[in-house]
Amino acid sequence: MEAKKTMMIRIRIAAYWIATVLVAQELVAGSIWALYRLDYVNVNLAHLGYPRYLQSILGAWAFPCAVTLLVPRFGGLKEWAYAGAFFDYSGAVASHVIVGDGPEKWIAPLVFAVLTLASWALRPSQRRITATSRAIETRTLGWVVPIAIIVLMLVVALLTLPKGPPPQ
Repeated sequence: MEAKKTMMIRIRIAAYWIATVLVAQELVAGSIWALYRLDYVNVNLAHLGYPRYLQSILGAWAFPCAVTLLVPRFGGLKEWAYAGAFFDYSGAVASHVIVGDGPEKWIAPLVFAVLTLASWALRPSQRRITATSRAIETRTLGWVVPIAIIVLMLVVALLTLPKGPPPQ
């Protein structure tokens, strides 16, 4: 029985990290894409009826959101980051549906909205806010690993920039 419980805990932690890293990677890539003002983003925003400056706002907030989700502590800020990511993705789904786009346009943001909810629901207790939570001492490795992952995500985002407008 104890082995089964341990296995379930490990599966939950793995699922949490998979969902969290996927959401954070998308946030980092989205931030880079928006701040580089790529045609892909410009065309999508124009198609949805949004002003071009919105990409600067979304791009500026997506990167710190990714960092907040990955680094230890900052429970209250994590709650805001999860909310912001979910609003971003669910807003993208709604925007595409409202302008009449098919699933090929809104399925990706829907998947990321679900991954954001999964990450939030599966997060370990030390990454949650509780009424009795106190500052927990964090090892150096707890900071180094997320920062290294973020640097790797930046490199991947820069190496995979799309060229030209999105396919129609």
